[in-house]
Amino acid sequence: MTITEEAITEERADLLSRLGLDVQNDATIGRVLSTGSIAEATERADGTMEATIRIKEDEYCWDPAILVLPHGGDLELTIINDDKNTHACLLPNNGGPKFLGLLNHSKGKANITLDGPGYYWYSSPAGNDEGRGLTAAIVVGGEVPPEARLDRPKQPRPSKSIVKEIVKE
Repeated sequence: MTITEEAITEERADLLSRLGLDVQNDATIGRVLSTGSIAEATERADGTMEATIRIKEDEYCWDPAILVLPHGGDLELTIINDDKNTHACLLPNNGGPKFLGLLNHSKGKANITLDGPGYYWYSSPAGNDEGRGLTAAIVVGGEVPPEARLDRPKQPRPSKSIVKEIVKE
């Protein structure tokens, strides 16, 4: 048996909708990870970043599903539960995770620090929320702080033009 690959020309949102992957209880019991929106945190004059994430009613997903920070640092999150169910938010944070309980139709704030670039996953550990798709990511851009770098020669990095060429292929 061979698997053939067809060129997908549909927009991402249209394809997810057609396949039933953009809602719960259709093609899957919950939401497929990262099928939601993407947003960037805003940066205040003092360098603190801020963003709002929410759980929409009857969707079992975070909105946005991916939150992008331009660099490491302090982040003030407003977390809104618009759902009829109680959820929670377990957030990554330097020094240990932070937990926020979210009653139905409630709002809370969390201040976290993520000082290194990378992917940081968060979720609602209440009930089977994670199994139903209530997971998301915070992506931190930027460079590794000097004190965290390895003592080794500088490594070659692909330029943006090379990366664009690879993506085209």
